Amino acid sequence: MPPHVDAGHIEDPHGEKSRIALTSVLAAIFITALKLVVGLETNSLGLLSEAAHSGLDFLAALMTFVAVKIAARPPDKEHQYGHGKIENLSAFIETLLLVITCGWIIYEALSRLISRESHVESSVWSYVVIGVAILVDISRSRALKRVAVKYKSQALEADALHFSSDVWSSLVVLAGLVFVSFGYAWLDALAALIVAFLVLFVSYRLGRRTIDALMDKVPEGLYEQVVGAVQSVDGVEEVRNIRIRPSGAKIFVDTTVAIRRTTPFQKAHAIMDAVEHAVNNRHPGIDVVVHAEPFESSDESVADKVRMIVIGRGLRPPHNLVVHHKEGKYHVEFDVEYTAGVSFVDAHAIADELEEAIFRQVQHVAHVTVHLEEYQPGQSEVTPAVADEALRASLGRFLAHQQEIVGGTVTQILRNEEHQCTVHLNCIFPHTLSLAEVHRLVSQIESRLYEHFSEINKVSIHAEPDRA
Repeated sequence: MPPHVDAGHIEDPHGEKSRIALTSVLAAIFITALKLVVGLETNSLGLLSEAAHSGLDFLAALMTFVAVKIAARPPDKEHQYGHGKIENLSAFIETLLLVITCGWIIYEALSRLISRESHVESSVWSYVVIGVAILVDISRSRALKRVAVKYKSQALEADALHFSSDVWSSLVVLAGLVFVSFGYAWLDALAALIVAFLVLFVSYRLGRRTIDALMDKVPEGLYEQVVGAVQSVDGVEEVRNIRIRPSGAKIFVDTTVAIRRTTPFQKAHAIMDAVEHAVNNRHPGIDVVVHAEPFESSDESVADKVRMIVIGRGLRPPHNLVVHHKEGKYHVEFDVEYTAGVSFVDAHAIADELEEAIFRQVQHVAHVTVHLEEYQPGQSEVTPAVADEALRASLGRFLAHQQEIVGGTVTQILRNEEHQCTVHLNCIFPHTLSLAEVHRLVSQIESRLYEHFSEINKVSIHAEPDRA
């Protein structure tokens, strides 16, 4: 996602994540050194185990810092989903280190409990170190959690979970030191055992989350929410497939939706855009890819079904498509254009194929008539304006020879994308004629126009009476 701009301030998520990770590294170095020095001085296994634990905190924080830096890189040819998985890999390695350390702590603690040979000194510095460690761990855990939630960073969230366990383990060690001061040195080893099992518990939680992320497990409830968002979009007939893939802080969604096959391309594209917006409105930042497939609805008309059959065979959309319904059966008639240069035999085969497909796919069709025309785009050497003027002059001469009318004029000539014409005429008839006679004469004139002018697709005649 692009940086968020707010009131003139440009917020850099990767920069803030890197800064908080670097602060965690420095804090881990400081605490590890303190615990190690005082632990060696007092021979406290609890403090030494805490020092080892903090040492792993340093390695974990360092790995997180490096992982956040790498994850910030944009997608490239080799990593088209970005580099977010490096955060999950970092957390997985961190979990392994935690388990190894816990094994060593448990071994040493059991050895001391069995042999009862341990010399632990409790000093004021032990309490100071543990107190400082608790304060530092609380502050950095809260800071990491805040940034992790803000930018949905699994690596920082794992670090926050890891460092919050340090607070509890430090409290256990502090309790062990208190018992040591009263002469119960063996309780220091018991405190180390408790610390180890606490860390193992956290490691289990962290490891399970990390493996889920590496296995592309979908966050709980997200699939149902995405399906609901897609289904809520007007124009989506079916949700046929949804795939969700988390990658670091980013989530990718691929969905296949069914849209009515009669929907124009522009509207279908708008529906797919609406799907993206619906998902992002519910979960901002999700990268959505929408694939649309045609859907044959149960309420499609016979004309729609015929039109889809013709287009589905790579032909231009049919025109002059007429469907008559008689005695429960459909009679279909339409014109279709085929590529220039096709022989008569091949053109007839096209017509036969269309007829068979219509009979097979459309129910209750009794008869199909296909008129084939040769499509020759771009062959006219006359501009539409010149052609219209020539047609207007020809129509004027035609009207002048019609004895049934007193006079006639061409009011408008319209052309569609296929250069077919719709002609609007104004004809004046004797006022002595009846309405039925005028209607009959109009039909006769229209028929003559279609016979004389093949480029005319539709005629509209406005009849007026002459002034007596």
